[in-house]
Amino acid sequence: MSLDQQIEDLLAQAPGFWHLDACGVTRSERQIPALLHGVDQPPAGERLQLVLIGGLSGKQEDADAALAALHSYRTAPGLSGRYALSAAPCANPDGLALGAAPENGAGGNPGTAYPPPGDSYYDANPEAHYLWRWVSFQAPDLVLEIRTGDSTTWEGSALCLELLEQFRSVLNASELPSDSSLLGALSTGEPNLLPPIFGLRLTCAAADLDAELNKLWTVLAQVPDHARSPTRSALQARAARSPLDAARILAGVYGHELDPVIYTQGVAVSGRLRLAQLDTEYADPSDGIADMVAPYMSGAKEWFPAGGEGGANLAGLVWADELAATTGDDRYADLLVQTADRYRATHDNGAPIPSNPNYQVEDMFFTAAVLGRAFKLTGDNAYLSILTRFLLDANVQQADGLFWHDRRTPFYWGRGNGFAALSYAESLTYMPDDHPDRAAVLAIHRRHLQALRGYQHRSGMWRQVVNGPGSYPEMTVTCMVGYALARGLRRGWLDAGYKEMLTRAWQGVAARIDDHGGLVDVCTGTGVQQSTRDYLDRPAIFGPDERGGALSLWFVTEMASFLQEN
Repeated sequence: MSLDQQIEDLLAQAPGFWHLDACGVTRSERQIPALLHGVDQPPAGERLQLVLIGGLSGKQEDADAALAALHSYRTAPGLSGRYALSAAPCANPDGLALGAAPENGAGGNPGTAYPPPGDSYYDANPEAHYLWRWVSFQAPDLVLEIRTGDSTTWEGSALCLELLEQFRSVLNASELPSDSSLLGALSTGEPNLLPPIFGLRLTCAAADLDAELNKLWTVLAQVPDHARSPTRSALQARAARSPLDAARILAGVYGHELDPVIYTQGVAVSGRLRLAQLDTEYADPSDGIADMVAPYMSGAKEWFPAGGEGGANLAGLVWADELAATTGDDRYADLLVQTADRYRATHDNGAPIPSNPNYQVEDMFFTAAVLGRAFKLTGDNAYLSILTRFLLDANVQQADGLFWHDRRTPFYWGRGNGFAALSYAESLTYMPDDHPDRAAVLAIHRRHLQALRGYQHRSGMWRQVVNGPGSYPEMTVTCMVGYALARGLRRGWLDAGYKEMLTRAWQGVAARIDDHGGLVDVCTGTGVQQSTRDYLDRPAIFGPDERGGALSLWFVTEMASFLQEN
């Protein structure tokens, strides 16, 4: 019986008990199956959280043992009332399917090399990268790994053995070595910039599995209800922050540079100005920003030198109208209008210069950000005419409501769909209610958001490949869609039915902003790619990142505005 069939049979025994998900994608693009238990997304919920890992070896007997453990957990009296158990029962599915155990058939070994080196998730050992991140963000109070072997041994992390004496006295557990195994690495240091995780490893023969698990269930019944792991407590603390709390953290790191002039820095500058309008505790940054851009304003530095004149650069001035308003200096508004004049309609009614002629979705945002503001400042409909023709003629949105990267690239890139959502929200912000194209623009936008609703992960995030189960939850697409939702709800073009979608997006993003402005899994700069594999292989940045920081700051300030008004 195949692994997929085994999982289907397990799910059929108790419909609704687990939700089938994917926690990663292998080099062969096979999903790494995950079974999620419970309605609440960790770290929420009253029950203690268990995570079970099996099949790291790629051996059938190890996957069988993990599936047997899931059955044992589900049928143990009272256990699921206190513990929610989620699992990756076969964490090396390629090793199993290809007969490559303990390797994965691509030169990697998911059972070793933790923490995984380098950027995620594109090397020969993607399973290790996906598992490393997934386990931590399940906010586990305890991680249980199961292996088969000739003799029975229990091993526990030092923190785990300190938690309850019975782990030693009943299970006879020894201390887990601090090695390069998954549990060994999770139990020391700061895995994923979070505290160490409690871990237990059981190795035993299949014939002894039930008896050993029953011992464990008996011990777990004695764990105090308040015994939250440090990792879960840390993630709960992140979740408890307000959007303004997150904005203050982000504004301390991002928006302090504009060199080169590019949207990844300019959006953060705008975010700092917006935060000052919302938060009386945050000092007005206007004078500092004016000093920062003074060399450009004086002509000592060029705004757009040769090679830096694309839409991404022009959109680096999204702060200019806001700085004009806070300082009373109209030179910044004039600068934005002059920049908007660089956009020109083409003779064949194609994408406006300097946009890519294939109607890339990022150009939709760059164009909307500049031309929408120019219309606000001047009232000149010529700017909206160029913008709305771009949005309505692009034909990049597909029948299912999602957006390709451009007309010739049939892949649903995460940030590409974020750019699309953000561009239409920005356009609607500046487009008068009686504009003849407003209804058509709004219809495209609503259809897009409705399509995205069906792909929002229960964590609140959207994935690097929107329709690709197992591809990583990506920060920027979630921030951009979240911004579009908050803006639409604030301005009234989205109804209250989108509030839950927005709340979930905020919860996902909040968990992925650390106390120093570090971020979790921001897709690096990405041009048009040739395959789904190419998008999956774009490096995911973990830690400080100006693109992710800027878009996060825009989202959290917009979320704060929404909450203040509702």
